[in-house]
Amino acid sequence: MAPGGCAPHHWLCKGTMLAGGVLVGFSVLSLLTYGYLSWDTLGSSLEETETTRAKLGEEPEATAATSQPHIVFILADDQGFRDVGYHGSEIRTPTLDRLAAEGVKLENYYVQPMCTPSRSQFITGKYQIHTGLQHSVIRPTQPNCLPLDNVTLPQKLKEVGYSTHMVGKWHLGFYRKECMPTQRGFDSFFGSLLGSGDYYTHYKCDSPGICGYDLYENDNAAWDHDNGIYSTQMYTQKVQQILASHNPKTPIFLYIAYQAVHSPLQAPGKYFEHYRSINNINRRRYAAMLACLDEAINNVTLALKRYGYYDNSILIYSSDNGGQPTAGGSNWPLRGSKGSYWEGGIRAVGFVHSPLLKNKGSVCKELVHITDWFPTLITLAEGQIDEDIQLDGYDIWETISEGRRSPRVDILHNIDPIYTKAKNGSWAAGFGIWNTAIQSAIRVNHWKLLTGNPGYSDWVPPQSFSNVGPNRWHNERVSWMAGKTVWLFNITADPYERVDLSGKYPDIVKQLLRRLSQFNKTAVPVRYPAKDPRSNPKLNGGVWGPWFKEDEKKKKPGKIKGENKQKKNKKKTSQKKGQSLHCRLHLAGG
Repeated sequence: MAPGGCAPHHWLCKGTMLAGGVLVGFSVLSLLTYGYLSWDTLGSSLEETETTRAKLGEEPEATAATSQPHIVFILADDQGFRDVGYHGSEIRTPTLDRLAAEGVKLENYYVQPMCTPSRSQFITGKYQIHTGLQHSVIRPTQPNCLPLDNVTLPQKLKEVGYSTHMVGKWHLGFYRKECMPTQRGFDSFFGSLLGSGDYYTHYKCDSPGICGYDLYENDNAAWDHDNGIYSTQMYTQKVQQILASHNPKTPIFLYIAYQAVHSPLQAPGKYFEHYRSINNINRRRYAAMLACLDEAINNVTLALKRYGYYDNSILIYSSDNGGQPTAGGSNWPLRGSKGSYWEGGIRAVGFVHSPLLKNKGSVCKELVHITDWFPTLITLAEGQIDEDIQLDGYDIWETISEGRRSPRVDILHNIDPIYTKAKNGSWAAGFGIWNTAIQSAIRVNHWKLLTGNPGYSDWVPPQSFSNVGPNRWHNERVSWMAGKTVWLFNITADPYERVDLSGKYPDIVKQLLRRLSQFNKTAVPVRYPAKDPRSNPKLNGGVWGPWFKEDEKKKKPGKIKGENKQKKNKKKTSQKKGQSLHCRLHLAGG
């Protein structure tokens, strides 16, 4: 029985089934000499590389001899649940459809409702309540980052011989040099530090007058690569360069965190060709962005094959949160959107594609969460997980590859103690167990409980938002006038969250509230500092980047000891003073 789980005959495991629908090369020399090639020349460049090898009597790179698999994790940004061909989208995604069909589709897969939380959980294997990132996202001007005492996935993979590279969006903080990707386990980094920015100029304004450049290569601004190339294409070219330069006999971990399809809604003109009929301009632009992303992933897959990685590779695809309907995304028929704890905010597009899978071409409906990748990938890489690192993720490889039952039976979606409190929430409404004014959400087997203000709660049919705003509104709006602060759903039977069962099953509500309370006892304080005026890019050469300088540490002797201690303990991540141990607690029987 999984930690924190329950026996199969337990009432929570059984659930109450309701009548309802179920969810449904380019060469290294040319790269180093000429930099990034144009998107249209990528295919011909790869072919020329093979032609040159043939003339020289060289064979294509052989499949890697290592037993450790190459790991490629692709994270899309703000892709809605419906926004993939195999979920019924009008947007064509032939690459994603094919890779998913040949692999394993994850149809009970969960992430977090916003950027930073999902990325932090992927890279640490821990819930937000155990890293202090429970609230919102890390803002550009905040002196905040993923806590330095958390061991990261690339750090663990480096321990067992992996070459680790990140391309794309970081969004885990950068106010100190120690927070940068290259200091958190990546051999190389090429991408952006912030949550969003212009796809061509790579500039971002956080507020009027607070603007800066946001494209990095390792620890320095990548001015040399500022050639007006669309970021999706530029990132893909960088990935191809990495694969062309690396020896496939040595295991590699590639974390590709695309900026697409996050706003601003920008795409090269040719990708609009198939979507002129979409009247909603935001949806049309979004469709073009997704079409470009789909082509990019095809080019990544071709490069894996071209350079000898594919046969021993594991490619994982995931969105970081639900789509934002006002910015072109669609989560239909799920309820809610990005930023909410309704299914539309947290149930994600995800699949695994790999020649190493035993059950290819299958669908996994077992419960999977983004924290599970940390222990799963370390185990596949033949690494070791320190016993005193308290993880919230599970090794789910056998669940995905062989179709076995998931060791996961619950997910703490989050507890945010500083989110705007629900006006009508109270301890009384939570049976004296929990203050229902607090925003929280938890899933235990079939059951999902939400408290407080879970966020935007509508069901948004495709094209509901017109060019001028939500003037053609659907008739399923939910009023908050009733003062409700507790909801209970059987997600297996009612994935669209239409039938609230909190009044019908108060005992189940109480059990889930107790589980929330147990989790809350293990939470660390929220990290959400006020903005720091020293973060202004005008003070840093016009670039968003680390602003906490070494000389400032010397001016504050009271903090030197703590800062130095944190540095020394960066590699001794098992020491977690001041952090409560996360115990796997069992639900009471009944």
